[in-house]
Amino acid sequence: MTTTTQIKGETIDIVTGTPSTASGTSGADTRVPGQPASVSAAAAASGGIDAGGFVGAAVDEELFRFNSEDTPLMNLMLRAKRVNVNSPEVDHYMIDEAKSTIVTTGLTKSAGRAMAALHVSDSDAVSLRPYTTLLVKGINGYDAEGRNETPGKDLMLIVTGEEGTSAFPLVRAVNGFKSSPEDEFSQIPEIPEGTHVVILANSLYETQKEVDPDLILPQPTRVYLQKRGMNQVVSDYFESQKKRLPFSKAVIAEQAIANFKVRGNRTLWAGRAGKFKVNVPKMGMQYIYTTEGLRWQFKRVLQKPGKWTVDNIIALAKMFFTGEDVPKSAILLAGKNLLESIQKIDYKGHPEILITTKVNSVGWTVTNFHTVFGDIEIKREPTLDRLGWSNSGALIGENRLVHYVYSAEHSFEDRVEGEEATRNGLLIWDAVALKGTCHVWIDGENRELTDGASNIILWESEEAPEAPQEGAVYLLTSDCPGITASARAGQMWRVSLKGDDPVWSQLSNEEISVV
Repeated sequence: MTTTTQIKGETIDIVTGTPSTASGTSGADTRVPGQPASVSAAAAASGGIDAGGFVGAAVDEELFRFNSEDTPLMNLMLRAKRVNVNSPEVDHYMIDEAKSTIVTTGLTKSAGRAMAALHVSDSDAVSLRPYTTLLVKGINGYDAEGRNETPGKDLMLIVTGEEGTSAFPLVRAVNGFKSSPEDEFSQIPEIPEGTHVVILANSLYETQKEVDPDLILPQPTRVYLQKRGMNQVVSDYFESQKKRLPFSKAVIAEQAIANFKVRGNRTLWAGRAGKFKVNVPKMGMQYIYTTEGLRWQFKRVLQKPGKWTVDNIIALAKMFFTGEDVPKSAILLAGKNLLESIQKIDYKGHPEILITTKVNSVGWTVTNFHTVFGDIEIKREPTLDRLGWSNSGALIGENRLVHYVYSAEHSFEDRVEGEEATRNGLLIWDAVALKGTCHVWIDGENRELTDGASNIILWESEEAPEAPQEGAVYLLTSDCPGITASARAGQMWRVSLKGDDPVWSQLSNEEISVV
């Protein structure tokens, strides 16, 4: 059995007296973790070549050329909007477009009255200011005389104030029923709970010029910027050798930077936010910050394990491009199994979907899916495979990323105190965050629902789910009379299991982004 110990930062094999080596991903002894670039360390990692065996040789330049496509997320971050900050803690605002639709929370009773309180949530009530007009979907209005109902022409309301005790907005009907054509105001019909109401523009009286300002009060989330560093130590003796192995400064730096970027890319995906103190010798207590990975920032999670179909792709494109927060472009960073499943879809009978290969604006060769809703560029993300997410992927609005930087990337070079060696390094202090709520995480691992996000399940059956999941959103890819006769393909439905029987309610596209 081999025994090792630590001597001046080197892991030394007590039996042989040489630095221990560690295997790379292929099992070959290609790594000497935490060790300086010295002749002894290189000899141990190269089969025992000593100093006299280090001779000049040709180097395969292509072999050591850094492949930036190994870290797609990091490259997207570096291309994103850069925001320089003066603290490692940032209040990040995931601002998207204002809500266009609200849902009533209770029955609005009128009993023939000209004014009634509209039952909505507290957060929606404060946004419905006086003189705002509203379109009540599914409830018919009346003609100009107020006598005949107009099927298909929805009822419109106008907000006149708020009820004193409940703070519900008080509304009047614009095109409601009238007992007589000469009546000044029309009556408000009953508006049941769960009714969708579309917010329209305000309507002012003839001399009015002042209105309540729009309530824009975005809620921030705290983002921690993580400080990442990389060091390499090269001894003077090692640097002076003519080497049979391609160990020049440039090659050592290139491999170190590649490893630095790959590990950083994993952190950008899967890191968890944290802040804690450590006791530093001679420096006292200091904070360490860890950043929140992009995986945990998504507000919409599509649960889709197994085989993909054309209908699934169309449903994904529709959900992404037709919400309130519509991006200019979409790029899908996919694990290898998800990429394979999408590539094997049978597109016969769907000439509207055009699949091509192109070089995108980032410089990657991608598979481009052209649909009537928009184009989706697909790129493999090797990091997802290493994280155990080979069946998953992230559909990202490329122009909706923010790169927060507290300390820009910079390099340094110092002499190691008391040693004949030079220390080179890189330092950077940054984080990446999602802007808007258009982004979709595709979870193909068949795991539990993601907490803090709207979990969407593609439902392809005409029958209702036998065991529906509380809180999940079911996106229908076909008509589903098992839920209700009005459940149509393309709609989204959520179930409530509080009573004996499941109660289904339809959602709009924007509602699934509100958690």
